[in-house]
Amino acid sequence: MKNKSHVVWITILLIVIFGAIFAPFIAHNSPYDVNLSKVLQGPSNSNIMGTDAMGRDIFSRILYGGRVSLSVGIFSVIISTTIGILYGGISGYFGGRLDNCMMRLLDTFLAIPALIIMLALQTIIRGGLVSIILVIGCTSWLATARIVRSQFAELRDKNFVKAAIVMGTPTWKILINHLLKNSMPAIVVIATLNCAQSIFMEVSMSFLGIGVPQGTPSWGNMLNNAQNDILSGAWWVVVFPGITIIISMLCINFIGEYLKKKVTYA
Repeated sequence: MKNKSHVVWITILLIVIFGAIFAPFIAHNSPYDVNLSKVLQGPSNSNIMGTDAMGRDIFSRILYGGRVSLSVGIFSVIISTTIGILYGGISGYFGGRLDNCMMRLLDTFLAIPALIIMLALQTIIRGGLVSIILVIGCTSWLATARIVRSQFAELRDKNFVKAAIVMGTPTWKILINHLLKNSMPAIVVIATLNCAQSIFMEVSMSFLGIGVPQGTPSWGNMLNNAQNDILSGAWWVVVFPGITIIISMLCINFIGEYLKKKVTYA
């Protein structure tokens, strides 16, 4: 069972993703409908996870919130991975002084906590879902760049790369067909781990009130809205979204660690 644990994590994550994609067909209540006659009602047959302070269905908001939070994770990772590949690829392939300068600059960025930069940028921009994706994506590429740089620097000294250079193969073909292609396993691993981090960043910023616009169902917004409700004993407004966030992040992280082991021992 130990060796097959990744199957369990993948299955659980697929269920979460499936629920988010098919939310309109699964949820029987709208995540936006306010019902003041059902304020802070506990789990019941009509609302299996209860309602929030505005009478909105928690289960529906979790499903629709998954669309937002998972989308932020996926699209921000696409942005950060692209930037990381470009930056790390240039540094690792060309080496020399350019590599030294780019790595010193990277070290400077790494010395500043990413969350602080994200919070500062998002506080200034406050542009909604697109802005939070851009902010997270444009500040989460550092680890990817370092890994790509290491991969490219190692691969450029391999005989098959030297042979391609001697044969006059264009630089862009060497970068894509030889270096990038052979670096993809490591890139996939870091991208998977970054996805969990990006979801956490969205949840953190939305919880602080500077992420996804209020009113939009997202896991972070649900926790933000539940801060006062939990004091009145409405445990379900925090527990169900919290469990969903924790399980989703654990699944992604365990899948990333599994891929990391596969790449390491391949």
